Amino acid sequence: MPTLSIHFESEILAHLAKASTNDTIHLTVTLGGGEEGAASTPVIPRGPLADLMKADLLKAGSVLTFYQPRVDRRGRAVVTGDGQLIVDGHPAPFPSPSNAAAAVTGNPINGWTLWHLEDGQTLDDLRKTLKRQKHQ
Repeated sequence: MPTLSIHFESEILAHLAKASTNDTIHLTVTLGGGEEGAASTPVIPRGPLADLMKADLLKAGSVLTFYQPRVDRRGRAVVTGDGQLIVDGHPAPFPSPSNAAAAVTGNPINGWTLWHLEDGQTLDDLRKTLKRQKHQ
């Protein structure tokens, strides 16, 4: 009888443990060759976040948030391995930070300056860091 074995990284388990009943949880299943420890095909980031991910400044599974106190609005997104953003409450991933932010705010907005990592850096801060690294 065929079996399905799912391995979760510790960061994913921690995220699932913190999820509330209102959170949308997205899982991606990759089918392997069936051998223990078989190498899987790596996911290659594409799109606007790809350079940050390839430079190891942004990782798959990173949680991005924002808070707009004036309108008491919050947003939360998770970076996928292919460089998209999964926004809580939305069924499909977004290809860019600005598209993801607009889905939450309902207005066109610069997602590069709106989304923050847990350490407070914005995606724009990461872009500036990458630009400095390239010029060194």
